[in-house]
Amino acid sequence: MTPLLSVRNLKTHFFLDEGVVKAVDGVDFDVFPGQVVGIVGESGCGKSVTIKSVMQLIQKPGRIIDGQILFRHHDEAGRETIIDLAQLDPHGKTIRSIRGAEIALIPQEPMASFSPVHTIGDQIMEAILLHLDVDEEEARRIAVERLHEVGMPNPEQRLNAYSWELSGGLRQRAMIAMSLACNPRLLIADEPTTAIDVTTQAQVLNLLLTLQKQHNMAIIFITHDLGVIAQIADFVVVMYLGRVMESGPVEDIFFNPQHPYTKALLESIPSIYAPAGKRLPTIEGSIPHPFSRPSGCPFHPRCKAFMPGVCNAAIPKLKAINDRQSVSCFLYDHAPAIVEGS
Repeated sequence: MTPLLSVRNLKTHFFLDEGVVKAVDGVDFDVFPGQVVGIVGESGCGKSVTIKSVMQLIQKPGRIIDGQILFRHHDEAGRETIIDLAQLDPHGKTIRSIRGAEIALIPQEPMASFSPVHTIGDQIMEAILLHLDVDEEEARRIAVERLHEVGMPNPEQRLNAYSWELSGGLRQRAMIAMSLACNPRLLIADEPTTAIDVTTQAQVLNLLLTLQKQHNMAIIFITHDLGVIAQIADFVVVMYLGRVMESGPVEDIFFNPQHPYTKALLESIPSIYAPAGKRLPTIEGSIPHPFSRPSGCPFHPRCKAFMPGVCNAAIPKLKAINDRQSVSCFLYDHAPAIVEGS
């Protein structure tokens, strides 16, 4: 099967007066039709910058400096072509026709994403009128249908509500409705459950999975919560400091983790079977400052399996270690690696 989205050696850097921030530094992953890919890692590991790169939403002084973002695009004639999103003008007609139509985004905080001076209905209808050849009456009908689909109570009335009149859970549902308004083939959800309570979080996750099956769309789900990943993802990409540490099916990641970072993340999850009073394991240290990146493997200063003269000398390549998992670690790769600075 051909991937719907294929990211290869993606590098997005920010050129600041203080130096260069390598927010994304050689990321590879695929997303297949109907698949849910979870991208997980600590805050500051490059998850959000990766998906903003896919949608060409990187603001200056950042820019994509290398790599490919290959997407199966439907052109105006309805023909399917492979297009490299990384080569498109961020303000051009082609990427603007893709954003919101073929690739949609659920942002991290809907309160900050909705305009407070326009109604929910106006904003959903604007997206529909921009991408679909329909009149205002049909756009309103579609907007009501999408709000009903995401479980919004009294969708006809909520269409005239402002974002600040809705609760956090209803705002999130309205944002999901707007993202689905044009039937996207790929939905990107950037930590959509971070700002809501646990009960509403479960409802949103179930809603996304239901809608994903109904529309047969692919989802990229960004989160730092491994519990959420276990519930929703089919395939997992573990990131650290702008690089992919490990990738594989969700069952393998949870029950047969290979990279020391993946193992450390899983060990830090609270367990109901842990003895009373036992301290929760943590990963020592913290993610390095962007201007003080360690040489070699970015995780080696915090790694329990650190090998002096190896891990700090070069960057390991992401390598398939079996039929299902790929790992970037010298425990599995003693072949020539990426030399620092190359």
